[in-house]
Amino acid sequence: MAKLFFYYSAMNAGKTTTLLQSAYNYHERGMRTLIFTPKLDHRAGESIVASRIGLKAKAQAFERDDDLEMLLNRALAKHQKIDCVLVDEAQFLSKNQVWQLTEIVDKHNIPVLAYGLRTDFRGELFEGSQYLLAWADSLTEIKTICHTGKKATMVVRVDENGRAVKEGPQVEIGGNDRYVSVSRSEFKKIMAGEGRIDLQQAVLPLDGGSEQD
Repeated sequence: MAKLFFYYSAMNAGKTTTLLQSAYNYHERGMRTLIFTPKLDHRAGESIVASRIGLKAKAQAFERDDDLEMLLNRALAKHQKIDCVLVDEAQFLSKNQVWQLTEIVDKHNIPVLAYGLRTDFRGELFEGSQYLLAWADSLTEIKTICHTGKKATMVVRVDENGRAVKEGPQVEIGGNDRYVSVSRSEFKKIMAGEGRIDLQQAVLPLDGGSEQD
C-alpha cells in the first residue's frame, strides 16, 4: 500500500541528497520517478534539483497554484507508469497541494516522498510542512548538527554580520549565505541578540579520520 512520507529537518541535513539517492534506487531497478521542485527555487537552474555534494537531476517545476495531481496525470499520459513521486523543498507547498499529494497516494496508489524544512527563520511552521505533519502517513527527521555540537532543529536567517534577522518575508531563497542551522538553545540565544554566527565554518576534507599526510 502506498504512503505519503515526510522527511523533515533543518537546513544542510542532506534532504536533497537523500531524495536523489531514493530516486536513483528506483531508476536502478528500471522504475520511473517524478520529481517535483518549486519554481521559485532555481538556484541550481530551471527544473533542476541539486544537492550540495554535486548530485543533480531534472525535475518538474511547479508554482503555488499548480495542481500536482494534474501534473502527475500528464506524466502518466506520457510515460504510462510512475512508480514514485518525490518532492524537494516541500515546505513551499500550499495546503491544497499537500492534499493533492494525498490524492496521488490514495487514488493512484503511488508512494510520495516529500523532503523539506519544518520551520522558518522565526521558528514557525511553513504551510506545506504544517499539513505534511498533519496528513503524512510517515514522519522522519533527518538529523544535522549545530556549530555547538548539539542537534540542529532550527534555522536562523542572519545578516552580513552574523546577527539574527527577525523580520521579513517568510520565503527568501538562500543557502549558506543567509541561513544557519542551530539547536533550539542556540536559536534562543541568537534571536535574543546574545551573539553572532559565522555564516561559513571551516570545511574539513573527507579524509576518513586518517592522520596520514
